[in-house]
Amino acid sequence: MPLTRRITFKTVIQKNNRFLIPILTRWQYKLESTEVLKVTVEVVGVIGVRENFLAKMFKDGRIGIPKLTQCLLKLRASILEGRLIEVTLEPA
Repeated sequence: MPLTRRITFKTVIQKNNRFLIPILTRWQYKLESTEVLKVTVEVVGVIGVRENFLAKMFKDGRIGIPKLTQCLLKLRASILEGRLIEVTLEPA
């Protein structure tokens, strides 16, 4: 069952510029690793740092931020790893 509406949550960027989708969110919305999602990442505490990209979730519930998006985010926020981000997932 694919995602049918927009969901938003806050998380921390982990090693290798990935972030984890909370397990309760994955269960509640029945997210699967085969779904393509429109992901919006916004760094909390820095105004105007928001980027969109399409991604699939890995089997362990993480999503990797693409290299180009990482570069664009780093231009406005110096270090990404360990930063708090607000993530919005939408159906693609």
